[in-house]
Amino acid sequence: MTLINDLLAYLPTFAVNVARLCVWLVLLSLVFVPLERWLAVRKAHLPRRALALNLGLYFLNSLLPAAIVGMLMAVVAAAAQAALPAALPAAVGALPLLVKLPLSLLIAEIGFYWGHRLSHQWPWLWHFHSVHHKPEHLYFLINTHAHPVDMVVTRLFGMTPLYILGLASASAGGSATPALVIVIGTIWGFFIHSNLRVRLGPLESLIATPAFHHWHHTSVAPLDRNFSSTLPFLDRVFGTWHLPDSWPAAYGLAEPAASAPPQPATTTP
Repeated sequence: MTLINDLLAYLPTFAVNVARLCVWLVLLSLVFVPLERWLAVRKAHLPRRALALNLGLYFLNSLLPAAIVGMLMAVVAAAAQAALPAALPAAVGALPLLVKLPLSLLIAEIGFYWGHRLSHQWPWLWHFHSVHHKPEHLYFLINTHAHPVDMVVTRLFGMTPLYILGLASASAGGSATPALVIVIGTIWGFFIHSNLRVRLGPLESLIATPAFHHWHHTSVAPLDRNFSSTLPFLDRVFGTWHLPDSWPAAYGLAEPAASAPPQPATTTP
């Protein structure tokens, strides 16, 4: 009975979360659906079954990974609090939001980068991450076309350093920064997966764009490039940058023989 009562008590919160996701879906559709019609990289007819799958994964991956990561981060926060000198989280926590937020975005992005890159290099992680690379047509909802385990692992790589360094904590105030990091990253994720034929010139060295991320989803060489989700300079630093003037010829899972380890960064004048 206790479990049933707990589930019943959670139902209003669950309903609010689902309603919130419905509102976000409407807003995202109002923005991206017309833009992807006018500025498509390539036209494609999406089967109803694929659309239904992507809608289901949108709701599942917007709810389940967040709940799991929240529980795990509570454990990490408690362990960090016990292991670190109290002065460190106090000093970092006292930083103004205008300093703490960009610092958190940078540190989390480094974590996301390596979590993402290792998901391509470690077979047991690739088993889950490969789900995200199966679609052969990119559009905004592909952002949440993923296995929940993959999303949990990637978020852990990005969020754990924030809690260890004191940029986040289990308190209500301490959870604001990681929440902002996740919201910003998620919104940007819909943009970089979108089917938008837009180029931003010099800004493409500073922020990730659809062109940048489309090359991450290519099924033809060069593979395993452009792991950053928002800050592409990390790919320059770690030797995985690739952004020519052209767009990939095809998307989806590559043949195993075509895979190759990341090579030094390449650029196109």
